[in-house]
Parts: sequence; structure tokens; C-alpha cells
Amino acid sequence: MNHSRLLECLAADYSLLRRAAGASDPAAPVPSCPGWSAADLLTHITAVYLHKTVTMRTGAYPDPWDPDLSGEPLAVLDAAYGALTAEFAARPADSPALTWYEPDQSVGFWIRRMAHESVIHRVDAELAAGLPVTPIPDDLAADGVDEVLTAFLAYEAAQSPKEFAELEGGHLAGPGGEETIVVRAGEREWTVRPTPTSVRITQGGAGNPRAVVAGEPADVLLWMWGRGGSVAVEGDPDWAAYLRRMLVLVTQ
Repeated sequence: MNHSRLLECLAADYSLLRRAAGASDPAAPVPSCPGWSAADLLTHITAVYLHKTVTMRTGAYPDPWDPDLSGEPLAVLDAAYGALTAEFAARPADSPALTWYEPDQSVGFWIRRMAHESVIHRVDAELAAGLPVTPIPDDLAADGVDEVLTAFLAYEAAQSPKEFAELEGGHLAGPGGEETIVVRAGEREWTVRPTPTSVRITQGGAGNPRAVVAGEPADVLLWMWGRGGSVAVEGDPDWAAYLRRMLVLVTQ
């Protein structure tokens, strides 16, 4: 997805998120985030927007990080979103910015990450408010699937191989990386090649996978983030569950 489209999606999801937040009882539970209230969700989103704004502005992660979130919660959220989008508007997407993802040290990374952060938490906010979940556009959802597989699963496994090796429930894959899982979101496919200490992701499907996880792009994205999502599993369901266990580890 290009950055202008991601910014368009960010704006749309922020509007929906804010509407849902305004319709929620602050004490209402967030069904997709056990233990969180609607107020907790709002605080989290506000802090994330501010943290990324400060990181881009200063070129360093703020430490210590104790943002002042006092004030009327929706007004504070609006101010944080305004600061974030002003920072995006002031910098070309290809300009340098510190990120946790070494292959992409650019403002564009944060545009993409905040678009996907916002759509998932917009879904959370709608669920907390008891509102119908607004459909996620196919292009945004498919890009979100790609981000989860490449920037979270493959990259985070490489950064923490010991933790990944100690995956809860253990690994089904052997050390050679020959066994595969295919993820199909609409017309796009990815092949996941796990080992007990790493994961390799390639575009396109592979022959004879252990399992195929398939669905509409929004369903696959929501499934990956543990927000429901109706997916079909072909092949061994234990291998689809194995993929979910790996995703839980790297997206916490």
C-alpha cells in the first residue's frame, strides 16, 4: 500500500475509533482485550500516538516515559492524534525515523504501523461500545496480514530466538525449515517456513503445506490478532493452531 492510502485509512479508523470511544461506558470491558476496560483502551491508544510522535520528533525513544494524560480523555486523545498526524505531514514518508524494525528506519514505517494499530484498536473500541464492527477494507487488511507475518513473526523470531525456541506448547516444525503453512487472504498468499528458532516468510503459496489458513483479508487479519475472524483451515488443524501460538508470542 502506498503511504497516502495508509494515511487515508488511518484517518477513517481514527474517526470510527473516536466515535466508539465516545459511545462507551469507560468501565465497559473490552471483549477482545481481557482485563481491559474501555478507559484502559483509550489510555493505551493515546500513549502510543504520543510515544511515536516523540520518537520521530527527537530521534530517540523517550526514557523515562511517563506522558501527561490528564484532562478529558477524548480531548487528550484528539491532541495526541493531532500531534501524530502533524508529524507525518511535516516529514516525507522516506525521511529517516527511529523504529524497532531495523529493515525500515523511516517515517513510512510509522505511518504503516499506526494505520494498523488504529484499525485493530478501532475494532476493540467498537466491541467495547457494543457497536457493529465496521468492515476493514481489503487492501488495508491484506497489508496488515503482510505486516504481521514479516515485521512481527519473521523479524521478532529472529530477534529473540531463545524465547521463540521456548514457545508455549512446543514447536511442530523441525530444524530444516522444509515444512510449511500457507496463509491466504483473499487473492494474496504467503508461505510460512518455521523452525524451532526462526521463521522465513515468502510471497506466494507453496506446494504440499501442512496447513492452509484462508479467508477474506479482514477475517485473516482479525484471526491473526486474536480478534475472531472466520477462517477456513485445510490440512492439519494442529499446524494452524501452531501458527496462532507463534503469532501470540510475537504480537503480545
